Amino acid sequence: MALVTAYFARRSCDPQTVADLTADTFVQAITSFATFDPRKGTPRAWVFGIARRIYAAHCEAHSQQRSKVERLVGRRELTTDEVGDLIDRIDAERAGRALVTGLTTLPAADRAVIELVDLAGLRAKEAAQVLGIAPGALRMRLMRARARLRKAADPDLAPGIDPASEPEVKT
Repeated sequence: MALVTAYFARRSCDPQTVADLTADTFVQAITSFATFDPRKGTPRAWVFGIARRIYAAHCEAHSQQRSKVERLVGRRELTTDEVGDLIDRIDAERAGRALVTGLTTLPAADRAVIELVDLAGLRAKEAAQVLGIAPGALRMRLMRARARLRKAADPDLAPGIDPASEPEVKT
């Protein structure tokens, strides 16, 4: 449960939303347990597949709701105090900002591989099952995604990327 909660916590800063999405994931897992086929993958990979679908549905609903609210209310300008607070928060998170920005610039397939293996801690085989690709293809995608992420975070690293410095991929 902690891994699924962490998965959602990386996507939402609202603890209530994280709790709701986690609960929805496990309710969906319980109600659809009859569809689980252990020949197709591990239970953990199956639950993460459900979590990805729950989050996608949440994003779609949130986007539609936000669009409706913006059309009705319009946008409000930030006050000077709010701008100052925002600048302070950005400065406080400077160390991780380059990686987060780099992660958001990656193609969705690369971002999914990084999130499942490096952030959620799934083994390569489990992540491959979640994404519906072969484990060997996942390892290659992971290597390329890590290289792209390093390049996005620090473009000076791109020409000298050392594959020997790659973190180990758990199989």
